Formats: sequence, structure tokens, C-alpha cells
Amino acid sequence: MNKSELIDAMAADAGISKGAAKKALESFIGNVGDALGKGNRVSLVGFGSWSVSERAAREGRNPQTGATIKIAAKNVVKFKPGAELDASVNK
Repeated sequence: MNKSELIDAMAADAGISKGAAKKALESFIGNVGDALGKGNRVSLVGFGSWSVSERAAREGRNPQTGATIKIAAKNVVKFKPGAELDASVNK
């Protein structure tokens, strides 16, 4: 399912216009992104939770040359599914 298919499904389920569903989805994505950018955790009971963790700097290899390269540290987003989501996927 892509973004436009999700918007269509949200509009049909909620009985709202596609424009309103698009605004709602974009607001959700923006607010989750803002919260994670501030280092906060976002939890939706039954669906799952997003959190930010630090990935340490490390050494890697260039696959073309085999040369050692340094990979910088960065923050990564992690998602842990909730019990209801996990149950719906593992029927």
C-alpha cells in the first residue's frame, strides 16, 4: 500500500474527503517526525512505538575497492510493533 492508497482507505473508512484524509495523514507524519527529531518517543497503544537511538561510528569497507572507510555516527529511528499489530500480521 502506498501513500495515495492509504489516503483513499482512510477517507473511505472515516467517511471524509480525500483532501481531509491527506491533511490528517500529513499532520500525523509531521508530528511524529517532529517528536522523534526532539528525541521523544511516540507510542500508539496496540499499534506500536517509534523511538530514536544512536548508532555509533564504525569502520566499514568500500565494496568496490576493499578500502577501509569511516562510517559516521548517526541517529536512527526504530519501530516496535504493538501486540494488536503483531497479532494481525501473524494470524
